[in-house]
Amino acid sequence: MLQLDSEAAVQDALYLILRPWVPDLVPETPTEKTGNRFTVRDFMSGALRLVIEAKFVRDKQHGKNISKELHDDIEVYRHNHYCDTILFFIYDPDSNIPDERELRRTIEQSRVYDGLPLTCILIVKP
Repeated sequence: MLQLDSEAAVQDALYLILRPWVPDLVPETPTEKTGNRFTVRDFMSGALRLVIEAKFVRDKQHGKNISKELHDDIEVYRHNHYCDTILFFIYDPDSNIPDERELRRTIEQSRVYDGLPLTCILIVKP
């Protein structure tokens, strides 16, 4: 039985579930340097042009700030010409996200960068 008590555990569970269905799913790939930092995408499928970001909401403060974290990820991936879709999977076991509807509204909107669309999908599981 998997214990989903950390972001790493959520990543492991997602990988175990998705890998049979997405043969080219690659875990933990460093992205190019953006600004003064590197980021690490959780998973990428080149064939699907998809990045999957898994998040584990640790506490109420993290739940309040998750929107900034997702927007930071969007800023990084909007420059990646091999990414058409970002799927954010957020595990929030204690329902610490104060307004999931508002979070969904700000994340799942139409985006076009340099003439290329970027689709963002949000899945939140309690």
